[in-house]
Amino acid sequence: MSSPSKSPPGLARTLGLFELLVIGVIMVQPTAPMPPYGAISAAGHGHVVTTVLIAMFAMLLTALSYGRMARAYPVAGSAYSYVAREIHPALGFITGWSMLLDYVVNPLICVIWCAKGMLAMFPSTSYPPWAIFFAALFTWLNLRGIRSTARTNQVLAGVMGLVVVWMLAATSFKLNAMPAYAPGFWTQPFYDPALFSWGAVSNGASVAVLTYIGFDGISTLSEEVKNPRRNILLGIVGTCLIIGVLSAVEVYAAQLLWPTAQAFPDNDTAYLYVAGRAGGAALFQTMSWTLILASIGSAGGGVLAGARLLYGMGRDGVLPRSFFGYLHPERRIPSRNVLLIGGLCLAGAFLISYQVGAELLNFGALIGFMGVNLSTLLHYWVRGRDRGWSFLVLPVLGFVVCLYLWLSLSVIAKVAGLAWLVLGLVYGAWKTRGFQREMVRFEEVADD
Repeated sequence: MSSPSKSPPGLARTLGLFELLVIGVIMVQPTAPMPPYGAISAAGHGHVVTTVLIAMFAMLLTALSYGRMARAYPVAGSAYSYVAREIHPALGFITGWSMLLDYVVNPLICVIWCAKGMLAMFPSTSYPPWAIFFAALFTWLNLRGIRSTARTNQVLAGVMGLVVVWMLAATSFKLNAMPAYAPGFWTQPFYDPALFSWGAVSNGASVAVLTYIGFDGISTLSEEVKNPRRNILLGIVGTCLIIGVLSAVEVYAAQLLWPTAQAFPDNDTAYLYVAGRAGGAALFQTMSWTLILASIGSAGGGVLAGARLLYGMGRDGVLPRSFFGYLHPERRIPSRNVLLIGGLCLAGAFLISYQVGAELLNFGALIGFMGVNLSTLLHYWVRGRDRGWSFLVLPVLGFVVCLYLWLSLSVIAKVAGLAWLVLGLVYGAWKTRGFQREMVRFEEVADD
């Protein structure tokens, strides 16, 4: 009598909801609003707290859609796969193409921020050498095959948490020492009648989306979570809520300490100067190094993901295989793609500002978010899998809010982003003969 065949081993389902929330906060980082603080403030004419909360509302709706799609497809965990399955492969490809833009722009703005951060700490130096150094560093780390481990990320998140506590405590002591407060002092970060306009706040909110980038990474853990159909949804929504509340507190403290009317020495590193006002040189230096280390980790992950995505497209013949599908024979990494992204980051660091880069990154992210909301609507309500009111109202609202934020991006970001999408659409249509066949399955790229 033959013994029953054994199924191949799978990933262990060991993560509960609490562990998932911890991982989510680590992915997004507890200091998320600090690097883009100046860019958000400039776009929103102050009102950083309001813009962060508006962005949180949009991300909560989108997080709910991500969770629902992860419940429908507990193995596939990307915006590309949801859009390609539920809407059309052509739109799925455009979503994947937008993801590629994010992967390139994320390390690019990290190069800009790290270079500006070092310039703030060492004013006698100049920007170009630091930009070259960090672009080379991010490239070298990925050529060496070095990636952050989960334990390293946890330690770094713990350090960032301590720095946040130090910042808030120092701000409280500073505010208590102030002799008197002007009328409306405590509410001005939410609403400043002298500077408020819906257009500015909408533009600020479209930049503030950057605060939440990365929350969707939780959906990739579907095979390692207990009861994924429930906990993935709760984990994604809970992560957005925790990051949103924490971010609102961080930027509220900053706006109280440094009113909008006072210009920053450098908008790109604005939060560092707020930290210096709160805790002096010691907190300024500690905050600088902490955010630089966090940016190095974020940029390294962006280069790694972008190079891997390019490799998958090259391996499957979507892009020229001889270049993009090349693997280093010894290190088994897509070294040519790493060098390409590193070169783009270096060039971009001299061509665009941090704020434009942040908006360009959000251009692609918001397209993906709109696609996930629309996929949720089609999967559950239109196709009749669940016609409860929430499966109609919430994804539609999430789509509309994300569309509104996308339209609120600056003209230069929309022009550059649309040019990238048109390039991808033309190439994709040519490669697939009018999208008659599938281009690439991003989620099927091997990990070895």
